Amino acid sequence: MENNYEVVPNIISCKDLDYLSDMFNWNYGAYKSTSNAINSVTDNEIKDMLSKASNVFQGNISKILDILNRGGNNE
Repeated sequence: MENNYEVVPNIISCKDLDYLSDMFNWNYGAYKSTSNAINSVTDNEIKDMLSKASNVFQGNISKILDILNRGGNNE
Protein backbone atom coordinates (compact mmCIF):
# COMPACT_ATOMS: atom_id res chain seq x y z
CA MET A 1 0.00 0.00 0.00
CA GLU A 2 1.44 3.34 -1.03
CA ASN A 3 0.59 6.54 0.84
CA ASN A 4 1.12 9.87 -0.87
CA TYR A 5 0.94 12.74 1.57
CA GLU A 6 0.30 16.32 0.55
CA VAL A 7 1.13 17.33 4.13
CA VAL A 8 3.94 15.86 6.20
CA PRO A 9 2.44 13.52 8.84
CA ASN A 10 2.90 14.32 12.53
CA ILE A 11 5.58 11.64 12.87
CA ILE A 12 8.82 10.85 11.13
CA SER A 13 9.44 7.12 10.87
CA CYS A 14 12.91 5.58 10.75
CA LYS A 15 12.41 4.96 7.02
CA ASP A 16 11.42 8.62 6.54
CA LEU A 17 14.47 9.75 8.51
CA ASP A 18 16.74 7.56 6.38
CA TYR A 19 15.21 9.02 3.21
CA LEU A 20 15.54 12.60 4.49
CA SER A 21 19.14 11.89 5.45
CA ASP A 22 19.88 10.57 1.96
CA MET A 23 18.15 13.56 0.35
CA PHE A 24 20.13 15.94 2.55
CA ASN A 25 23.43 14.25 1.67
CA TRP A 26 22.70 14.23 -2.08
CA ASN A 27 21.73 17.89 -2.09
CA TYR A 28 24.62 18.91 0.16
CA GLY A 29 27.12 17.12 -2.09
CA ALA A 30 25.62 18.74 -5.18
CA TYR A 31 25.58 22.14 -3.45
CA LYS A 32 29.26 21.83 -2.48
CA SER A 33 30.22 20.72 -5.99
CA THR A 34 28.37 23.53 -7.75
CA SER A 35 29.54 26.16 -5.27
CA ASN A 36 33.17 25.07 -5.64
CA ALA A 37 32.89 24.90 -9.45
CA ILE A 38 31.71 28.51 -9.62
CA ASN A 39 35.15 29.67 -8.49
CA SER A 40 37.00 27.67 -11.14
CA VAL A 41 34.85 28.54 -14.16
CA THR A 42 35.53 31.59 -16.30
CA ASP A 43 32.48 31.47 -18.60
CA ASN A 44 29.81 33.78 -17.14
CA GLU A 45 26.93 31.79 -18.63
CA ILE A 46 28.17 28.59 -16.97
CA LYS A 47 28.75 30.48 -13.69
CA ASP A 48 25.15 31.71 -13.84
CA MET A 49 23.82 28.19 -14.42
CA LEU A 50 25.95 26.80 -11.59
CA SER A 51 24.75 29.59 -9.31
CA LYS A 52 21.11 28.81 -10.11
CA ALA A 53 21.68 25.09 -9.51
CA SER A 54 23.47 25.86 -6.25
CA ASN A 55 20.47 27.93 -5.11
CA VAL A 56 18.09 25.04 -5.90
CA PHE A 57 20.21 22.61 -3.87
CA GLN A 58 20.44 25.10 -1.00
CA GLY A 59 16.64 25.54 -1.07
CA ASN A 60 16.17 21.77 -0.93
CA ILE A 61 18.55 21.57 2.03
CA SER A 62 16.56 24.28 3.84
CA LYS A 63 13.29 22.42 3.25
CA ILE A 64 14.74 19.18 4.58
CA LEU A 65 16.15 20.91 7.66
CA ASP A 66 12.79 22.60 8.23
CA ILE A 67 11.04 19.21 8.22
CA LEU A 68 13.62 17.81 10.64
CA ASN A 69 13.41 20.84 12.95
CA ARG A 70 9.64 20.50 13.12
CA GLY A 71 10.02 16.79 13.90
CA GLY A 72 7.08 16.01 11.66
CA ASN A 73 4.84 18.56 13.39
CA ASN A 74 2.92 20.70 10.93
CA GLU A 75 2.44 23.58 13.31
